[in-house]
Parts: sequence; structure tokens; C-alpha cells
Amino acid sequence: MSPFEKHLQTRGAASDLARTLGVTHAAVYWWVRSRIPADRVIDIEAATGIPREALRPDLYQRAALLRPKAAVR
Repeated sequence: MSPFEKHLQTRGAASDLARTLGVTHAAVYWWVRSRIPADRVIDIEAATGIPREALRPDLYQRAALLRPKAAVR
């Protein structure tokens, strides 16, 4: 189960997310069954807190490798 799907199941938030993004709840469920469109990843990350790398690792895996690591204390 993807982090996106888990978020929707635990929070029951498909309709809320759809309203936030200005799409139908059917569109949100379609993304669960297929994949999130590239142009929606950043908006979904902002609305859900799910990192873009988890939403579309095929697009953002590389970005995670380029981010500086937090300092270890």
C-alpha cells in the first residue's frame, strides 16, 4: 500500500483532498489506482505532508539524493 493510499484510508480524506485541489473525489481515487499526475505532486505534498519522493519516486528519487543531510548531534 502506498503512503498516499494509506493516508486516504487512515484519514478518510479523499473528498477533503479533492476539494483542496479543486478536483473530483473520483480523480483522487483514480490516482490511487494508477499514478499521481506529475503536475499534482507538489500540491498533494503540501496538502498531505507526504514527501514527493514517496508520491512519485520515479520523478523525485534523485532529488532526495541531492538534498543535504541534517547534521548529526
